[in-house]
Amino acid sequence: MLAGAGTGKTRVLTTKLSKIIRENYANPYEILTVTFTNKAASEMKNRVESILRINTAGWWIGTFHSMGARILRKNPEIVGLKKQFTIIDTDDQLKLLKQVLSFHNIDDKRWPAKNLSYVIQRWKDKGLNPDNIDQHGSDFANNKGAILYETYQKRLKTLNAADYGDLLLQNLNMFHIQPDIKNYYKNKFKFVLVDEYQDTNLCQYQWLQNIVNKNQNICVVGDDDQSIYSWRGAEVKNIFKFEKEYDKVKVIKLEKNYRSKANILNAANFLISNNKNRMGKDLWTDDEAGEKIEIINVNNNEEEATYISDKVEELTSSGVLLENIAILVRASYQTRAFEDRFIKIGMPYKIIGGTKFYERLEIRDALAFLRIVASDYDDLAFERIINVPKKGIGEKTIRSIEVFRREKDLSLIQATKELVKINYFS
Repeated sequence: MLAGAGTGKTRVLTTKLSKIIRENYANPYEILTVTFTNKAASEMKNRVESILRINTAGWWIGTFHSMGARILRKNPEIVGLKKQFTIIDTDDQLKLLKQVLSFHNIDDKRWPAKNLSYVIQRWKDKGLNPDNIDQHGSDFANNKGAILYETYQKRLKTLNAADYGDLLLQNLNMFHIQPDIKNYYKNKFKFVLVDEYQDTNLCQYQWLQNIVNKNQNICVVGDDDQSIYSWRGAEVKNIFKFEKEYDKVKVIKLEKNYRSKANILNAANFLISNNKNRMGKDLWTDDEAGEKIEIINVNNNEEEATYISDKVEELTSSGVLLENIAILVRASYQTRAFEDRFIKIGMPYKIIGGTKFYERLEIRDALAFLRIVASDYDDLAFERIINVPKKGIGEKTIRSIEVFRREKDLSLIQATKELVKINYFS
């Protein structure tokens, strides 16, 4: 389905899923439905529950990564992991990469861990392991990209951990090592439904190919005009070649927009028509033309904030409520000029967003404690909370544990337990 913005694609996809179940083409556990965000997955579940009046708990509806993790949890030992492996976040990933750079005596100021993380993630987005990387990023730190990637992956296995890129990459490795597991899922899923197909990367594309059964019952919804994530590995060509990759493909275009006024759609159609290599569609609406789009040029952030605040005051004086006015910015730092202006003129406002719940310091600490309870191999969690709350443990003690860990080939937690047994800290 080639579906433009606001054309009701989520409703179409969930209605299709519900129809498959209602008409007994498959049971709920024989259908795989994947999207890109937890919010979208949650919305799908809610809509299906509303249509069918049944609970969707346990169904295969979720993000690519959550479905990949679910498959990986079944047989992690095939790729060198243990049952209760940890999925590390970006913060822990950077910490681990800094350790990898230090191990190879590479200056992390000249070759930042953040840059190495980007390089490795792009390789994983392409489904590439350390032994078959392409040239992109291989020259990192004077041609040490491959060995750094290899060391990083070995360290992850030692920690019994996986990063987000591994959740799908290790699925591909598992399917390659044991084809019977791949065949199990091919036979299990009678139907595969995919949302936002234009945002899939090469690894996700290969993952789907490994799972789609011989009947090729796959339905994808996407919009090449909304492909904006190439910077993080998305391959818009996946949607272009879909008709060549699968047999008897039927393309359905959803072009009626239920969200925007005609003036907005006309401007969007005109602008996007300049793109090359489009599949082609024109959004339209039964709604009225609406107000014309205004484009205002200003000289700086302060002037922009002043113009916007004047506009807001003009709207409120005509009866519009502040709660019905929104200001969208590209990045959170751009709110500063608006906040300064609103404080100056005494206009109440609310910032939506900010630090996410799971990124808050105290939440990260609490989760680290839980991770240690779940696994003796989670050195990253141990390093995070060894002195939280303050216990007076110094760098010398931590270095002693690290030295003992390396000598005995143990995790930091195991090494600490052994040192306690021999009263090392007394």
